[in-house]
Amino acid sequence: VQLQASGGGLVQAGGSLRLSCAVSGRTLSNYGVGWFRQAPGKERELVSAISRSGGNTYCADSVKGRFTISRDNAKNMVFLQMSSLKPEDTAVYYCNARDRFNNYWGQGTEVTVSS
Repeated sequence: VQLQASGGGLVQAGGSLRLSCAVSGRTLSNYGVGWFRQAPGKERELVSAISRSGGNTYCADSVKGRFTISRDNAKNMVFLQMSSLKPEDTAVYYCNARDRFNNYWGQGTEVTVSS
């Protein structure tokens, strides 16, 4: 499975970005997907996750109400809509796909939020 994240960039505080993760090599519906982020000097953390069907989602408390995860299994795409961005959201964002036996990572897309 290959994952290609895109959509990062520089945005002012209060702005919005939409991250995309294109999945290839396997049928996306076989995998739960998550967005993680890693800020400089910090550990990688889970930001949001979505079940295989899209029926269940999770958002970390730090982004709840501001970020929305979604997926389009027909197009093998996963999205993270980020609104009301804060400087503390600055990080490299990674998409992750996993099933019972496997765990796949994309290369990351950088998000910088200026104050």
